[in-house]
This record gives sequence, structure tokens and C-alpha cells, in this order.
Amino acid sequence: MTEVIEPSIHRVMHEIKRRRLQVLRVVDLTPRMRRITLGGPELAGFVSLGSDDHVKLMFPQNAEQQAALETLVLGAGKDNGPLPAMRDYTPRRYDLDTLELDIDFVLHGDGPASTWAEQAQPGQFLHIGGPRGSMIVPDMFDSYLLIGDETALPAIARRLEGLAANRRALVVVEVENGAEQQKLESPAQVNVIWVLREGGKNNLLTTVKQLQVPGGSLYAWVATESKVSRQIRRVLLDEHRLDEQFVKAVGYWKQDDSDDE
Repeated sequence: MTEVIEPSIHRVMHEIKRRRLQVLRVVDLTPRMRRITLGGPELAGFVSLGSDDHVKLMFPQNAEQQAALETLVLGAGKDNGPLPAMRDYTPRRYDLDTLELDIDFVLHGDGPASTWAEQAQPGQFLHIGGPRGSMIVPDMFDSYLLIGDETALPAIARRLEGLAANRRALVVVEVENGAEQQKLESPAQVNVIWVLREGGKNNLLTTVKQLQVPGGSLYAWVATESKVSRQIRRVLLDEHRLDEQFVKAVGYWKQDDSDDE
């Protein structure tokens, strides 16, 4: 008798590698979201298996940091010299046939990542590192609840694109205004609730409290400001009574540190 192994959530680790990539294209998806396509021969072998993986983008602020970046060995600690500013971003799409990688940036006006993205032009270079690992969440649930703000949209979009047609997904995303709404593609049945900060009556937390949570087996994923993510997680566990082992809530940035993603 052949043993049937049920799929499970698990982590896969990857070799940490620094890559020097060139800007190929710059496209504005919305007034505040810019997609920058990177590429080049060093993208060969890149792997990102989880929809919410992250790579480190490196932004040297001076000549000393730029020089150190050229010989940087990731994971080697402080022996690398003056390290550049680093920020975590989700790989939105990658294609090893064309050696292209899409990164979506929120243009929020400050911080090394947003500042770089606002001036980025084809021909410039950017160093990336990772992903260090991937959290694999097999498509084994009846329904998915995906909650976040602009910074979570790349991961949410990747997850939706990978769902089967017989799945359901409820997506709740807080953005600045109606111009920031993006079209989210998926084979699954998807309901998207856009929470608008500009002139909106409800914030993300209030909206989540009022949700009608999808039935069946459910996986919930939350990514927004750190404190808000923790608050939403408590609502999902205490008020909506979701199974804690199938609720993942992470902080993608902090209110008192606008330099984060």
C-alpha cells in the first residue's frame, strides 16, 4: 500500500547570493506604485517559491558604501565594512528565460528605497540579495483571506495568481484613494474590498472586524504596519475564531520608521 503524504506548510531555504542587476523598464502602475523591472545574467539561478518571499535591496548612500557593496558577502557580519541601507521587498514576478525580475515600489516620498525608485531609469544598477528562504503554503485550503496595505499588494497578487479555479479568496486592501486600486488577476473566485484612507469612513482594522469570513478550510495572511498587523491578528483569532496555525500576520513597516518597505 502506497503511503499518501498530505501537503503541509513548510519552509525551504535557499543559497544567499548577491546579484548586480540592471534596470530594464520603469512603469507606473498607479500614481503611488511603480514597477521596476531588473535583469541581467546574474539573475540566473534566482528562486522564489513563496508568494510572500522577500529580497534585500541595497542602496549605498556614499562612495564608501558603494565600494563596500562591490565585495559584500551576505551573512558575513560586520566584516563587510560600511554596509549600505537595505530594505526588504517582495519579488512580484521573475522569469528565468528572459532573466527579468519585477519589484513594485510604493512611492511614499522618503527613505532610501522610495527615493531611489522615484529617480530610477533604465541602465542604472541595483544590488539585491536573497531570498534567504521561502514559506511554502500549498493550495490546500477552500478559502483564503488576504489582508494588507499597498506594501502587501505584490505578495497578495502572487498568491491570487497561484490559486486553483475552485478556490475562494476574500481580499481586503487599504490604499490612499481610488486611483491606487489595482486589477488583481486570479483563476479563483475573488472578492476585493478596497479601504480608502482618503475620505474613508472605516480603516483597515474596523473593516476586518465587520467581515463575513469565508467558510470551509481557511488560510489567513496579513501584512501591513506592524502594530496594525498585530491588532488584526487578534481580531481574526478572538472575534472571528480562526485557527491560529493557519493565520500568518507580519509587519511590513513601522509607523515610526518610514524607511521600511
